[in-house]
Amino acid sequence: MSRALLEIDRLTCGYGDKTILSDINLSVDTREIVTIIGPNGSGKTTLLRAVSRILAPRKGNIRLVGKDISEMTPENLARKIAVVGQFREPVAMTVRQYVLLGRIPFYKRFQFIETDRDRAMADRYIRLTGINDCRDQWLNELSGGQMQLAAIARALTQEPELLLLDEPTAHLDITHQARILDLIRQLNRELSITVLMVLHDLNLASEYSHRLMLLKDGRQVACGKPDQVLTCQIVEAVYDTTVLVDKNPLTGRPHIFLVSKEAKTE
Repeated sequence: MSRALLEIDRLTCGYGDKTILSDINLSVDTREIVTIIGPNGSGKTTLLRAVSRILAPRKGNIRLVGKDISEMTPENLARKIAVVGQFREPVAMTVRQYVLLGRIPFYKRFQFIETDRDRAMADRYIRLTGINDCRDQWLNELSGGQMQLAAIARALTQEPELLLLDEPTAHLDITHQARILDLIRQLNRELSITVLMVLHDLNLASEYSHRLMLLKDGRQVACGKPDQVLTCQIVEAVYDTTVLVDKNPLTGRPHIFLVSKEAKTE
């Protein structure tokens, strides 16, 4: 029986005087993949920042396995939650050195170099993510897809229970999009990692998620299985765009088709 790993209760947060999210409620079960969708500026990345404690709530709270994250030490939180963000500036280090940074939350006091276990964990996830061939390359020599895989490998070396991903397929071709999302599904099934991610592509979100949360203007519009959220009525209302919704003939998941202005006038 699944249990709630992450609980977001009446969350309101923002930046400065501006409120971005209002009264957000979400419970994510262990071994679940939940994807946050919504138009630009709806608060998707802000929600991930709140869950990772980069941004403090103005109201409400966020609990991880029943404990308020505000009460957890940074080291403890980093052992539970790993984040793969949108933007990573290549730094002067190899892939293996970069992945090893994920072991820092496990360093003991006055520890300055990695242990044999740290190296073994990094090597395991370098192999698992399929980047072993470029482990000794510099980060700035990697393609966008390889860099994303390296970032996921680094996150996995934290041995997290919850993996947060902000647009993991952004700027990638369809080959790398499928590779990244197939990997995320594999991690969820084989390593029991719970996933909360942001995607813009509604069809990818539909195919790879157990549930979707739809945001608009910082408020929760819908939350449920893909066929409950991705209906014509809901999508057109939120995105102000005419669409058709059909089923993927292989998976039965909802698939969104845009209707062009020209097609609407024919």
